[in-house]
Amino acid sequence: MPVVDHRFSDDEIAAVYKAIALRRDIRHFCPGQVPADQLARLLAAAHQGPSVGFMQPWRFIRITDPTLRRAIQALVETERLSTAQALGEREDDFMRLKVEGVLDCAELLVAALMDGRERHIFGRRTLPEMDLASVACAIQNLWLAARAEGLGLGWVSLFDPDALAGLLAMPAGARPVAVLCLGPVEQFYAKPMLELEGWASRQPLAELVAENQWPGLK
Repeated sequence: MPVVDHRFSDDEIAAVYKAIALRRDIRHFCPGQVPADQLARLLAAAHQGPSVGFMQPWRFIRITDPTLRRAIQALVETERLSTAQALGEREDDFMRLKVEGVLDCAELLVAALMDGRERHIFGRRTLPEMDLASVACAIQNLWLAARAEGLGLGWVSLFDPDALAGLLAMPAGARPVAVLCLGPVEQFYAKPMLELEGWASRQPLAELVAENQWPGLK
């Protein structure tokens, strides 16, 4: 049988790697809208993410009520202050960071785990957290698609999940994973914002990859 070449074209490959390299966790947004057809494309990209046992555990809630958006921002602010206190000597450095754009972004989404996940055993009997990994893959799809379309996306995890679940009338067993800020930006950060701010730096890949044993072992 002839060998089938499944490789993308060079330009297509370059575009995939470009989206990965230039994706940023965005906190600064500018005025503008996300057209309905564009938002539908991004959510469709998320829905094409891989999931353990094909369980598709993700649920997305679009926040269009301004009062609800402000309530979510208040939850984030409460956790921001608690996180700052927990950081000890880095509290002041943390408080100088902009950590969310909940009130500034064009679209606010909440990504959550569905209820009833205990029914799904395939791939989760020893690793039940694979449902969370599946939602993260869906979010990454959304993130890369947004970057390719020129929109910024920020993943906010500073919130009490039980309080947010209550705000959104989630059923028992469902759990919010991320508050996603989406919208137009004036510019994308040249590097990850926390790297630009001196909070952390990217570790060398060579220190994180090994063969046959844990990295760093002799």
